[in-house]
Amino acid sequence: MQTEKVVNHIVAWLKEYATAANMNGFTIGISGGIDSAVTSALCAKTGMQTMCVEMPIHQELSQVSRGQRHISNLKVHFANVTNLEVNLTPVFEQFKEAVPVEEENPNLDLSLANSRARLRMTTLYYFAGLHKYLVAGTGNKVEDFGVGFFTKYGDGGVDLSPIADLMKSEVYEIGRFLNINEEILNAAPTDGLFGDSRSDEDQIGASYDELEWAMEMDRLGMDAEDYSGREHEVFKIFKGRHNANKHKIDPIPVCKIPVNLKN
Repeated sequence: MQTEKVVNHIVAWLKEYATAANMNGFTIGISGGIDSAVTSALCAKTGMQTMCVEMPIHQELSQVSRGQRHISNLKVHFANVTNLEVNLTPVFEQFKEAVPVEEENPNLDLSLANSRARLRMTTLYYFAGLHKYLVAGTGNKVEDFGVGFFTKYGDGGVDLSPIADLMKSEVYEIGRFLNINEEILNAAPTDGLFGDSRSDEDQIGASYDELEWAMEMDRLGMDAEDYSGREHEVFKIFKGRHNANKHKIDPIPVCKIPVNLKN
């Protein structure tokens, strides 16, 4: 990958899109992970206003501190970067008190985790609306179009996606080029939605390198039965998640009414 040219292309694309939309800049949720770090750095390089928002909800301290150090580093190099923290833990707890919590429901933990992501999306759009900013998405290609590893109308609720055509390995490559903090480059990827240290790999059952391989093999028309051992297992994980999450990956289906029924 021609890393510097890709970076320049994304930065120019971001600035052109925001200018054409008559918007003043970008707002990004900062998690302490590589995707939000790279996205915020790319937005900062546009020279437009870039607001970095931390939104902890029972967050692991290590994730919070990584995000804070990243923002501090950005502000040293870019005068257009601002930041703030909105502690959403009390809001989340009030939300749980307001809805019936079915303790025995096997889907409870995931539903609450997705609710965290949607509270954060609402918060980002609040600030975006105040300042005429665009909400910049932080999803990469494997997450957004491979396994659908994001929350619909949560971290998937954005105005534009600057890194969604990049594989995770390419995001890391850009991160190194942009001098993203080593602690972020070395941290295990996590969505941080469960209030513990579980990684993306723990949840998915495969690493991003493995998923990138499966995504490419799927594009080439291969099938799980073409492989054995770990490759067979990884391919099944990829296809299983891809198929199950098509409702997130594909555009929202629209029920088309036959013309004769409208007459």
